[in-house]
Amino acid sequence: MDILISIFSDYGYLAVFVMLLLCGFGLPIPEDITLVAGGIIAGLGYADVHTMFAVCMAGVLIGDGIMFTLGHTFGQRILAFAPIRRIVTPHRFAQVQEKFVKYGNWVLFVARFLPGLRSPIFIVAGMSRRISIWRFLIMDGLAASISVPVWVYIGDYGAYNRDWLLHMISRGQTGIYSLLGLGVLILAILYLRHKRSKKM
Repeated sequence: MDILISIFSDYGYLAVFVMLLLCGFGLPIPEDITLVAGGIIAGLGYADVHTMFAVCMAGVLIGDGIMFTLGHTFGQRILAFAPIRRIVTPHRFAQVQEKFVKYGNWVLFVARFLPGLRSPIFIVAGMSRRISIWRFLIMDGLAASISVPVWVYIGDYGAYNRDWLLHMISRGQTGIYSLLGLGVLILAILYLRHKRSKKM
């Protein structure tokens, strides 16, 4: 995190935006930490926190949108591209397909909270060509409107208190994943009820 804070302090909004784009492309840097680091430099006085929030939302949504659009434009041909093949492995492809069958478009919402599967899910969603770019942006935007402000404003508030900040990051991740788990449970119950009613 300290490296990110140093880079962001020197290069400001542009560095945060580019880093979030790279996270969207599957760069192995936790997006949550990038968002928190953006909030920290705002808290330290290097940026305005509300502008930082807007920049982070743009970086997240544009990065996700590019991955979706690549899948939608090139379809199966995109798997011929080596960097994409590393992201969308056969195992991940099968996982994503299974989740789409079970949960439908809500997978796009849940994907924002699944770092390892986020990029493969967005690419495969585009490859399926069953989801419009507008539906994708709505589902992804709803999820981002929960996660992005949480991390940016926590970083801003805790910029001068690292111990508290690290504690809140841990609690925040636990809270988000708990809510996510509850959401998945509710979706599973609704899916099973729907399946049962169709049989009857």
